[in-house]
Amino acid sequence: AFLGPPEVNISSCINCINVTIKLPTTYFRENEKLLSLIDIYQELDYDITLKTLDGEHKRPNEKTTEDVFYAVIEELYPNRNYCVSVMVTASLNKHSIPSAWKCIAADSLAQQDYHTVVITCAVCFSLMLAGALKCMHAGGYILQNKSLPRTLV
Repeated sequence: AFLGPPEVNISSCINCINVTIKLPTTYFRENEKLLSLIDIYQELDYDITLKTLDGEHKRPNEKTTEDVFYAVIEELYPNRNYCVSVMVTASLNKHSIPSAWKCIAADSLAQQDYHTVVITCAVCFSLMLAGALKCMHAGGYILQNKSLPRTLV
């Protein structure tokens, strides 16, 4: 029997990629309960392959005892596109199907700072505009509730 493919989701962080891996489901039952791969094998190996413009890089083999687990691929170049595929194997079963490739760009610190600056400026501008409108209203320039005295008309 083939293991896989696992379900993989990725998100970017600063100069890194967060990888969430969910083990594939099985169809083995024991006492009407569906068994997970961890129930069957206790421990599984997983390989993460990172694809970049200059080729594929297989990362060192890791082990898991969880059905859903996380990995962080660090020291990446910012604003570059990276693709990730994960393959799960067991000590007794080396036949496996890798996950589909998932691609994302690693964030840069500058990009994160840029978003913070834009949001801060938008909030400050909104507060200044609200303050100016309040002053104009208090000074009687806009939205006057009282009509002018007859002598001024």
